[in-house]
Amino acid sequence: MFVNSFWALIPAIIAIALALITKEVYSSLFIGILVGGVLYSGFSFTGTMEHVFVDGMITQLSDSWNVGILIFLVVLGGMVMLMNRAGGSAAFGRWSVEHVKTKAGAQVATIILGVLIFIDDYFNCLTVGSVMRPLTDKHKISREKLAYLIDATAAPVCIIAPISSWAAAVTGFVDGANGLTLFVRAIPYNFYAMLTIVMMLSLTFMKFDYGPMKLAEMNDRLNGGKSSGKGVSAGMTGAEDQPHPPVSGKGRVIHLVLPIIVLIISCVIGMIYTGGFFSGESFIDAFSNSDASVGLVYGSIVALVLTVIFYLATRVLNFNECMNAIPEGFKSMVPAILILTFAWTLKAMTDSLGAKDYVAGVVASIADNHALMSLLPAIVFLVGTFLAFATGTSWGTFGILIPIVVNVFGADMNNELMIIAISACMAGAVCGDHCSPISDTTIMASAGAQCDHIRHVSTQLPYALTAAAVSVVAYIFAGFIRNWLICLPIGIVLMVATMLVIRQLGTAGGEKAGN
Repeated sequence: MFVNSFWALIPAIIAIALALITKEVYSSLFIGILVGGVLYSGFSFTGTMEHVFVDGMITQLSDSWNVGILIFLVVLGGMVMLMNRAGGSAAFGRWSVEHVKTKAGAQVATIILGVLIFIDDYFNCLTVGSVMRPLTDKHKISREKLAYLIDATAAPVCIIAPISSWAAAVTGFVDGANGLTLFVRAIPYNFYAMLTIVMMLSLTFMKFDYGPMKLAEMNDRLNGGKSSGKGVSAGMTGAEDQPHPPVSGKGRVIHLVLPIIVLIISCVIGMIYTGGFFSGESFIDAFSNSDASVGLVYGSIVALVLTVIFYLATRVLNFNECMNAIPEGFKSMVPAILILTFAWTLKAMTDSLGAKDYVAGVVASIADNHALMSLLPAIVFLVGTFLAFATGTSWGTFGILIPIVVNVFGADMNNELMIIAISACMAGAVCGDHCSPISDTTIMASAGAQCDHIRHVSTQLPYALTAAAVSVVAYIFAGFIRNWLICLPIGIVLMVATMLVIRQLGTAGGEKAGN
């Protein structure tokens, strides 16, 4: 009775609810996993243990894709620690204070870097975090705000970038049509991604925040840039109990910038290598066929080796210091690895209970109702958001919803409503992924900003929901108008107007409280 029904979503719902209530993510995820195992085994103790640990955790940790992501995390953690020990991060902090004079400028710089690193969301989260932390710390921007800026320029940017691991994933789910062409045509209708960028810029230039994020920013300013969010990053890793080795005084900005550039180039080459670029495939086809997990491992390993050689050659670190920094970088990634492991296991529980089949049936029944056809994009967006939120996977949501939409419309590339509905699938998946505490991208953003994970989720959620609400309205317009040249400007105007109203309400509320 629990399989292929709403019960299949219960483990994820319990885990998310507990995480938001208790502010403790590890036990919340594990309880959700146990509930999934109990439901699947029919309340059998041995069956639950076998399903949770053998079918779930061990299977997920032996999956080649997941192992590749974990290796990438470990290597990137080592590189970040190397850049810190070499003094590159500190030098960049000093340089940025001289050249980026305002808090708004620091936020814009973070957004621009996030947009430029569009290859992969994991890569985006950890790279932007390591580069921008010194700058945002100097300008007393809370780690919660940094985590939001990282998260909001990771998946939302990747989903509108034709050359990215996300584009490759989407094209792989489309049968009977040119997946890349469909992806490109859907970009102007990806309202959530577009409006999230508009929202970030609006918050930056209007110089306001609201909800829990406003409190986090106020705390950071009052504590002189030493908010609780910054302190938690140490607490999560146990770093506060360990002596901190001295940072090299010889470090320069180049000791941060050059390794990052090498990392970007190496990862791009690694991804197109796995896609067959050096075997005759075109650049675009190589990206479409790439194995992002393996490509990122290749690229990060090469970048790590070259970084060590560069630091040894410039004598900012000796060999022993380089080797000692790498395991310290691994330790800093342990919390993210643990949360990812639990999140993947929880996804395995919901998959085994038939969550995909249940949601697919719901969407198919909606699509069969011709009276709701013009509202289908908005409905698909909401379904995709809920599914990605509950399961923590946007790619899994693509895999469920995109084939259903393609089958409904018969892969008719001339049907504009199909293009809009496909885009709604992608936008909803990204929105749910953006909101979910069990999403790997959200976990990566917390790790990149070195921010407490639950604090990141709770401060980001009101922002993500605001963009989602405006996106629903935009998809309702799109379902009837079916022209992005009209609908996208409407969505942007609505987003800016919403920001103005929220700012005005916040100002009025502050004045009332002051009186």
